[in-house]
Parts: sequence; C-alpha cells; structure tokens
Amino acid sequence: MKKFSLVSILVTVLIVTSYSQEKSQTQLMIRCDDMGMCHSVNMAIRSFTETKIPFSTSVMFNCPWYLEAAEILKDQPHVSIGVHLTLNSEWKNYRWGPVLGKEAVPSLVDKNGYFFPSRKDFHDNNPKPDEIEKELRAQIERAKNTGLNIDYVDYHMGTAVDKPEHREIVEKLAKEYGLAISRYFGEVDAKNLYSDPIENKTDSLITVFNKLDPASVNLMVCHLGLDTPELASMQDMNPWGMEFMSKHRNAELNALKSSLFNYLAKEHNIEFLTYKNLVKTPGLEKMKRPDLSGY
Repeated sequence: MKKFSLVSILVTVLIVTSYSQEKSQTQLMIRCDDMGMCHSVNMAIRSFTETKIPFSTSVMFNCPWYLEAAEILKDQPHVSIGVHLTLNSEWKNYRWGPVLGKEAVPSLVDKNGYFFPSRKDFHDNNPKPDEIEKELRAQIERAKNTGLNIDYVDYHMGTAVDKPEHREIVEKLAKEYGLAISRYFGEVDAKNLYSDPIENKTDSLITVFNKLDPASVNLMVCHLGLDTPELASMQDMNPWGMEFMSKHRNAELNALKSSLFNYLAKEHNIEFLTYKNLVKTPGLEKMKRPDLSGY
C-alpha cells in the first residue's frame, strides 16, 4: 500500500479546499440608487467607494447634483455606472423636472414643470410615449456627455417600465446605446435593508447573506445617505414614505461599511459583481425581460 507523507496530504487538502471554495463562490451585486439626487447621497456613496468593494451605482442625471456625482465617479474603476431613468419627483419642497424642460415634454409634468410624485399621478396625466422617449433619451445623452462610461440603466420608482408600452421604450433605448438593463440578467433580489429598523440594519446582514442564492446572481439594491440637515429635511409626498429617511439611509451605509459585512462576505465566499461584468459575460445578447419590474 502506497504511503503518503503528511506534507503531501496537507497540500492535497489545501488544493481540494481551494477548489471547493472557488466552485462554491456566491455572486452578489450591490446597486446603490439615487446618486446625484443631493449632496448627502453623493457623499455617502463616495464614502462607500473608499471600501474598494466593486458595486454599481445609478445616477439621476436630471437632478441638481449630478455634476458632483460625475466628478466623484470619474476615477472609480471598481464602480459600474448606470442611468437611474427618472419620471417622478417625490420630495416635498425639493422638486426636479425633465432635462428637456416642461415645454418639450408637457405631458410628463405638473403646471410648475416638475415630475409628479407618484406613478399613479404620472399615469393619470396621460403621458405621451413620444415625450417619454425624448426625455429618457435626453437623460442618457446627458450621462454620456459627462464623459463617464455608462454600463446600464434602471428606473426610479419603477415608473419608466410600469406599463408594457413604456418598458418597450426603455428596451429600445438600451439596445440603441448598447446598455444593460438592471434585472434583465436573471438577478435574484436579495433582502432589502431599507425597511428594517434603523438600529437593526447591520444585524440584518446575517439574514441577507444566509438567504443568498448560490446558483444565481444576487442583487442587493441600496439607498445610502448621510444623516445631514439637507437629507433630514426631505419629506416623501407619497403615503408610503418612510419617517426618518435620512437615518435609515445612514444606517444602511454603516451596515455596508461594517466589519460584520466584511466578515460575512468572506464567510460566504462572496464574489462581488457589477453590471460592467455582466455586459462582458454573459453579454447584452443574453438579456431577457423579467416578469416583474422591481425598483
């Protein structure tokens, strides 16, 4: 019977363990929405970039702070950049409208030229499909004109894909500009931290990681911000709006930057992906319309 030295056995165990870990990697994509919305959100996402964890962030290029967002993102190769296609403006006393202005797309805005707070208000105004296409195209063009490399699009509050005819517009524009569409690669939604109690968000990461699907690309959609007077002053005009929104966003940032997050990522052998990765493999030709739009 052939004898094996202790060294050879240990080497074999290490190789097998390494191979096993490689095969059992779980893929996770973090998508941080609403960049460009305000200074607080920009600073929170900039803070997260300092971890060097690969992630995707969706910029609202029709909002006042998009130029600052572009400045932050220009030297962040580990960040994949998307256009957060926006047709709603939900914050009381802090409103925005279309890139093109109300005269060019009057069916998309209220009498003051602002987007409507909710999807229902938007649809009740009978928005014209050609105006939707013009405005969403303008948002993509503005994004490209910043000089940033744009990889994908998604949709603020789900409004841009809420109706089949509007979803077709988004798909048309994504194909024309060679962009991915979030949730079109079979991504599985990971548990969302946003609605968890402020004091529990970091501990909730344990549930998030335990529920990840090792056979799929898991998508964790995040809403980050700093609890500053700027963000704390914003009040959602929708009835489902969250109280203490700025504290929720700050707690979510703290969770992503916590030592527990790093520990769980290593424990679960996480491979962090971005939409930049998915554009390369499996590629844009593999995109497929999902059953549900999500946010």
